[in-house]
Amino acid sequence: MSDELIAAIEAPRATRALVGHEGAAQALLDAWRSGRVPHGWLFAGPKGVGKATLAWRLVRFVMAGGTGDDLDGEGAAARRVAAGSHPDVRLVRRTYNPKPPHRFRTEVAVDDARALGPFLRQTAAGGGWRAVVVDAADEMNPNAANALLKLLEEPPPKTLLLLVAHAPGRLLPTIRSRCRRLDLRPLAETQVAQVLALHRPALDVAEATALARLAEGAPGRGISLADAGGLALYREMIALLESLPELDAVALHAAGDRFARANGEGAFRTFTGLLGWWLEGLVRDVAAGTPTPDVVPSEAALKARLTAAGDLDRWLEVWDNTRRLTARGDAVNLDRKQVLLGTFFALAAAASGSPSVQRAS
Repeated sequence: MSDELIAAIEAPRATRALVGHEGAAQALLDAWRSGRVPHGWLFAGPKGVGKATLAWRLVRFVMAGGTGDDLDGEGAAARRVAAGSHPDVRLVRRTYNPKPPHRFRTEVAVDDARALGPFLRQTAAGGGWRAVVVDAADEMNPNAANALLKLLEEPPPKTLLLLVAHAPGRLLPTIRSRCRRLDLRPLAETQVAQVLALHRPALDVAEATALARLAEGAPGRGISLADAGGLALYREMIALLESLPELDAVALHAAGDRFARANGEGAFRTFTGLLGWWLEGLVRDVAAGTPTPDVVPSEAALKARLTAAGDLDRWLEVWDNTRRLTARGDAVNLDRKQVLLGTFFALAAAASGSPSVQRAS
């Protein structure tokens, strides 16, 4: 999981291709050319749509001298930004907690935000601009947010503070008011498939198309799923669901044993994330009366069969219960196999029309 988080946050530093956000890129370029570029920018939108990629594109452009017709940078300075070694650039993100259970912190800590003060008070190594990317700003704890607010209120000259936010409503209103906001929307499936072809060329057309559908407009999600074997896990999940209301005990226990291993956490998170996403889609389909497109064959028939055995309230309950059980298992480090079994027992009960299981606390 730590490697996945690092890749998701740090890979955009070196990503040169930008698909589908040409208008936002032009807005940044126009602001720079005006000579009155705001010091604070808020890149807002769903996770994985390209916010950090665009923010780092601006950083490379500025550190490379801020010239040219394209919002990107060439040369040694841009390469140093991409490598994470430019002395005038900082990335603020969740840091690793060396104490048990040895995971990345759930928040951006205040010390990480306060460390920006001394950095920004130093003279830029090249005598030019300094840039800070906060990814993601909505993950700051209250003290970190207040520390960043002070910098936004009184920024040193030639400073760019670029805030990436998946849920900008969580930010302090005073932080939002001191930034120029750029909203980035989900991409079309064809655009996501284009990004996947650029970054994961080994995928065949069918795999890229299926992953693009799973990504729901967020190419970062599609790339993460490709790297995590998400498509294979999704097919395994559908196969387990197709046995409902019975349970394929052999396959279910085999999956649980695999997830319970020391190296199984990443696959477990991907599997449960996909299951939650699928159940949410099932609820939406029932509520709207219009089925979403299949990712793999036979999904439409599976959804029709399951919803025929349970009304909307029942599936809302099992979806909510699944989310709670997964979150609780992560919070208190429950046995991953037991979480999986408990989840599918609840699904079997809902598919059979049996009384609902007790809600996870």
